Amino acid sequence: MAPLGPAGAHPASAEPLSRSVFRKFLLMLCSLLTSLYVFYCLAERCRTLSAPVVELSGGSEEVGALGRGVLAAGPKELALWPAAARSKRLLQLQRRRRRRPPASNNDHDEAAWEEDTPGLAAGLGGSGAGSSVAEAPQGTLALLLDEGSKQLPQAIIIGVKKGGTRALLEFLRVHPDVRAVGAEPHFFDRSYDKGLAWYRDLMPRTLEGQITMEKTPSYFVTREAPARISAMSKDTKLIVVVRDPVTRAISDYTQTLSKRPDIPTFESLTFKNRSTGLIDTSWSAIQIGIYAKHLELWLRHFPVGQMLFVSGERLISDPAGELGRVQDFLGLKRIITDKHFYFNKTKGFPCLKKAEGSSKPHCLGKTKGRTHPEIDPAVVQRLREFYRPFNLKFYQMTGHDFGWDG
Repeated sequence: MAPLGPAGAHPASAEPLSRSVFRKFLLMLCSLLTSLYVFYCLAERCRTLSAPVVELSGGSEEVGALGRGVLAAGPKELALWPAAARSKRLLQLQRRRRRRPPASNNDHDEAAWEEDTPGLAAGLGGSGAGSSVAEAPQGTLALLLDEGSKQLPQAIIIGVKKGGTRALLEFLRVHPDVRAVGAEPHFFDRSYDKGLAWYRDLMPRTLEGQITMEKTPSYFVTREAPARISAMSKDTKLIVVVRDPVTRAISDYTQTLSKRPDIPTFESLTFKNRSTGLIDTSWSAIQIGIYAKHLELWLRHFPVGQMLFVSGERLISDPAGELGRVQDFLGLKRIITDKHFYFNKTKGFPCLKKAEGSSKPHCLGKTKGRTHPEIDPAVVQRLREFYRPFNLKFYQMTGHDFGWDG
């Protein structure tokens, strides 16, 4: 038998107190970490199954620029979620997107679209606007997951105000290969000092083969815009939507009148001196319609073949025909056809049977197609005489007779 120590205990059983405390501390720490890990896993599981998906923001552009949904957790975080949870979230996002038609916050192009009579979308084989992720434009899921990149626009609708630019943009947005900014950026006329990086950041993400577009009608009458766009890219394709300048001027005045009922009459604003019949070309409603004058500035920087002139009248009477020309000009497959439109007799405008991001029909909004005030026929005739030589020159410059003087 081993001898006892001074205190009567075996030496092997005498363990330092500090080692015993340390082992207990490690055991408790491991238990705590294990508990935290289990709690974290359970919390993540619950968040994946029940967290809110979308937070709507009226003034923001969707990832990919064609909707108004903002992912609550961010697209990069979404990409890390399990496949089933990610698909569920994207489906919910699509449902939320369908409830909000495209909108513009610009004074010249406000409240462009509204939902029309339901039920007309059934049976449509259109593209770019579906009721589920499976029906969405090609590449939509990739764009929602933050893939693709932001590019400077390859095509710009540069004008003209009250010509039909909003209708053209919304029609084009149905095409799966067109990604466009909803609101007017006004970069080349108001915000040029912010730089191209700022401008690019406004653009939607695009995948290879897709076209980035924007529209700002005031570019056409901004003297600095041609040189500025050319400095960005000499290959930019330009689209101008034009309309009978007399009708356009009255429409312009009607829009202003709706906001400022106290403005002078159209007749008094038209003339510098009505007794002499001298037209006031400093009034913007008149000045914008002198298309030939503005076009001369653009042709100093771009060849006429790089510009497409769309008839605002034909955009109403034959939207599919004009959209065919636009798709050809942009190098796109002709996907937008007659099957995408129906004519709303009440509004007097064509409507989309199925707009982008929606399974319901959409028409031009209440601010479009306002009833024009009665204008003195003699004033209308004088304006037609004033515009006639400018119209003829414009026909020669573009190689297209728009028939405004017939």
